[in-house]
Amino acid sequence: MEKGITPADGSVENRSWNVVGQTYVPKMLSENAFVWHATIPADTFVPPHIHPTQDEWIIILTGNLEIEFLGDVHKAGPGDLVRMSMGEAHGIFNRSGAEATCVFGVAPARKLFELFIELDGVTDPDELVRLSAMYEVDFLPPPADA
Repeated sequence: MEKGITPADGSVENRSWNVVGQTYVPKMLSENAFVWHATIPADTFVPPHIHPTQDEWIIILTGNLEIEFLGDVHKAGPGDLVRMSMGEAHGIFNRSGAEATCVFGVAPARKLFELFIELDGVTDPDELVRLSAMYEVDFLPPPADA
C-alpha cells in the first residue's frame, strides 16, 4: 500500500461505479486489501453471494442495513461493524426507507476492483452473475422478498 491520504472527494484512479444501483468509490487498493465508500439508496440490495477467497467487512456511517446470512437477518446501524467471513454466503439489503452510507473492505484485494470496473452500469442480473463468477464472486438466488 502506498502511504498518503485519499481526500474525502477523491478516489483510486478517479473512479466511481454504479453497481446494482449503488455508488461505489474506491478509496484504497493494494494487493492485501481493497476499501471503498458506498452510497446505498433505499430499497436497493446486493443479492446473497460468496467470496471464496476474501473476508469482507462494512462499517456503517449513516442509515441502516440488513445483512442476511442464509436467512439469518442482522440489523446494522451507524458505527456498527459487519463481518462477513470468506466462504460464507451473505446479502446486503437497505429496507430502511432511507439512504445509507458505509465503508466496505475486503482482504486480500484479489479481483474485486476489476470486477467493479466490469459491473459499472450493468443492469441485467444474468450478466451480473456471469461476470462476477469470472472474478471470484459467486451469486446465489435473491430471497423472495428482495
